[in-house]
Amino acid sequence: MALAAFARKIFGSPSDRQVKRYQGKVTAINALEPDLVKLSDDELRARTADFKAQIERGASLDDLVVPAFATVREASKRVLGMRHFDVQMIGGMVMNDRGIAEMRTGEGKTLVATLPMYLNALTGKGAHLVTVNDYLVKRDAAWMGQIYAFLGLSWGTIVPGLSDAERKAAYNADITYGTNNELGFDYLRDNMKYTRAQMVQRGHEFAIVDEVDSILIDEARTPLIISGPSEDRSELYMQIDALMPMIGEGDFELEEKHRAATFTDQGVEKLEAALAEAGLLKSGSMYDVENVALVHHANSALRAHKLFRRDKDYIVRNDEVVIIDEFSGRMMPGRRYSEGLHQALEAKEHVKIQAENQTLASITFQNYFRLYKRLAGMTGTAETEAEEFADIYSLGVTTVPTNLPIQRIDEDDAIFRTAEEKFDAIADLIKECQERGQPVLVGTTSIEKSEMLADLLRKKNVGQMNVLNARHHEQEAFIVADAGLPGAITIATNMAGRGTDIQLGGNLEMRIQKEADGLEGEARDAKIVEIKGKIAEDKQKALAAGGLMVIGTERHESRRIDNQLRGRSGRQGDPGHSKFFLSLQDDLMRIFPVDSMDSMLGKLGLEQGESITHPWVSKAIERAQGKVESRNFDIRKNILKYDDVMNDQRKVIFEQRIEFMDATDVSETILDMRQEVVTNIVAKSIPPRSFPEQWNIEQLTEACKTYLNLDLPIAEWAQEEGIDAETVEERIRNSADQFMQSKEENTVKAFQEAGSPMPNVMRQMEKDILLRSVDGLWREHLVMLDHLSKVVGWRGIAQRDPLMEYKQEAYELFQSLLANLRELVTTQMSHLMIQPRPPAQPSSIPPLNLNTTGLSATHIDPTTGENDATSGVSGTVPGNAFAAGPFADGQNDSQDADTSLRPIDPALLVGVSRNAPCPCGSGKKFKHCHGAFA
Repeated sequence: MALAAFARKIFGSPSDRQVKRYQGKVTAINALEPDLVKLSDDELRARTADFKAQIERGASLDDLVVPAFATVREASKRVLGMRHFDVQMIGGMVMNDRGIAEMRTGEGKTLVATLPMYLNALTGKGAHLVTVNDYLVKRDAAWMGQIYAFLGLSWGTIVPGLSDAERKAAYNADITYGTNNELGFDYLRDNMKYTRAQMVQRGHEFAIVDEVDSILIDEARTPLIISGPSEDRSELYMQIDALMPMIGEGDFELEEKHRAATFTDQGVEKLEAALAEAGLLKSGSMYDVENVALVHHANSALRAHKLFRRDKDYIVRNDEVVIIDEFSGRMMPGRRYSEGLHQALEAKEHVKIQAENQTLASITFQNYFRLYKRLAGMTGTAETEAEEFADIYSLGVTTVPTNLPIQRIDEDDAIFRTAEEKFDAIADLIKECQERGQPVLVGTTSIEKSEMLADLLRKKNVGQMNVLNARHHEQEAFIVADAGLPGAITIATNMAGRGTDIQLGGNLEMRIQKEADGLEGEARDAKIVEIKGKIAEDKQKALAAGGLMVIGTERHESRRIDNQLRGRSGRQGDPGHSKFFLSLQDDLMRIFPVDSMDSMLGKLGLEQGESITHPWVSKAIERAQGKVESRNFDIRKNILKYDDVMNDQRKVIFEQRIEFMDATDVSETILDMRQEVVTNIVAKSIPPRSFPEQWNIEQLTEACKTYLNLDLPIAEWAQEEGIDAETVEERIRNSADQFMQSKEENTVKAFQEAGSPMPNVMRQMEKDILLRSVDGLWREHLVMLDHLSKVVGWRGIAQRDPLMEYKQEAYELFQSLLANLRELVTTQMSHLMIQPRPPAQPSSIPPLNLNTTGLSATHIDPTTGENDATSGVSGTVPGNAFAAGPFADGQNDSQDADTSLRPIDPALLVGVSRNAPCPCGSGKKFKHCHGAFA
């Protein structure tokens, strides 16, 4: 370590050397400024078209860095009255070189992003800026959008509540601002669409991630999930729940530590008898393949009755089962147990049973952002996580110097024996600061601790204060903007205030927005002059009091979060102070104890209210934080290794879907699938180099009926002299081809006779069935992989690598998916006959809102445990697309009944229960009508 420190002193850090390399370009940009100043607005704007022409002629973006950055700086001066500092130019170059620019709070990262965003938008392929909440998306886009519009580029925003058309327009703009959640969900929804025209995103070329450490590390701990209700099984839950009272002692075993409950052999026998009597058991054993759903429901019911207690694990309120957090004792409305357990609890309590949700699509932020060909980021704190950024995202971190020297004084930590002593000391310091007019920002780790400290300050008669949390971004922005007023006290959780600077004396932009809104003309101008004067006066008072005092009530597991809090003070060369107060009862000190800290405090004989303050203590705590960071990184990296397996398969499926959507004719694919099915069914029934008497004629005949809808004389063929497997396979293949050719000719003829010629009807049918089959099997595959990931860890007990086991079994499952796809598509195409129908009478069922038809988007905030995604999914997957055309589908040739489907608006099909009457008015259940292929 000492050698590394010595080398840095001699040669500089990697960031220092990188910054030095950029200085030449900064000098070149500055040299262009006098010439650009002379240009008219139109001449400056015309440079955009010139840059685009150079790119078309083969120029690279690196060739245009100097002239493009100089152009943006000049435009910003004219439109916003803001001139990029030289260090901001360097920050822009770091991001253009696909790196992370670590720039202190107050250094103007929002303005810095305009440089690489403009340059990369010149390619015409789209540039995305990703930030943490909707308020910042709207604010930053509208603010910086003035520069883009001045230079002739279009910009758009992606926020909740937009229609697909509005989203598509925003993505088609040159520059798009959006949140990480919205962009990720749009990607998942696009890969659930059935035509390319319905997709809203146009690719992943370049993106800058604002607050990159928050989005790519903190929020990346939980995936994005789109789910929808599965088949309604309320009746089955109630039937099995009714059997639970008969399960007594000796019928089950409990493992309370793992919250597990299992039936004994005695219990299985008793339950099987009861299930058979109730008519639920389809065969002799509960564990036969066809009874797998019964096992799942029975185990859920057992856990609900024997492990979970009302008013301890959950409460019943307003006809709903609400989970109680075992750690905080608080209710968690909106959260539900998975795998049918919540439904089992609802059946136990005889309340309305909500439908189970099935994962339809999911992706981690790691794998979403790795889709971008060029990825960059910016934040005030990234250096401590440099290893993770490099390992997971191939992003380097460069620390950009501040525009003015930092004057903030970072004091050593004060360590107390108890939390009570610590908070008393914090309250005394806050009171002192307020008395001398020094603004104070207090950072806490939870809302509860914020409220507790506020109560303590009120008892000590401390004046007005603001307590913030992270749920209402826009209101927070106004409050944080006033946190630099003399004597202001602001108590905030870790996330509070993000995106808004704390400026001594107040934030001019926010004050104008709040106090001059609605005024016009001279009245507005006069008010702005008054606000500016007041801000200047208050700033001098705050400076005289020592600048912003930042107080940390405890250390976070990550040094980065502590640095974010510290960075709020000392912006743009202002003076300031920061100090952290700790106790041995803090979570970090208790769960990850610093070696010998307790004994050290004991030997010092500290009295009540006394603390120890020393640089060595602060260093020891930082080392402990570093160990925790390394452990958390290893955990995230291991989780990602498992997700990468699914991601590789996801990319194959999504790319294949797009190929199918783009193709005008997938008949060759359908033919190849059918031929492989023929090869497989022959191989299963006719062993290699076998004689006809060894063939399983009955099995092969049945397989031809099932998969190909053909009743072939295979038994007669087997009697022919010299017959072999190759000959049988060729005959089956030819028969299947002739059957499908005849079906297509009859279909076209039927439409011609009905006066509605549709020469491509079979091609449309093939594509639709292909896409829907892929989607259905992929959803089932996701469930299988989820179950596998939960149990594969136990393989380690047998000295087998769980990850390798997971990769192997996931591969086998994927191969099974592909085989099932061939069989499913072949079966559906063989059994379906399309027939023209007169238009159906208008249905009395009102159209459903596609944005609220049961699909839900979920991203659990790792810091709060709440779902910070939208509850309704905009741009929902359309209904049965081929049922919406001027033809009907779905006749099974092997049945006498007319099963052809009526034309219907696809909106009516979304969210319909499989056992409900079909909305088309046929009188059949949905699963036997339009739901058969939905």
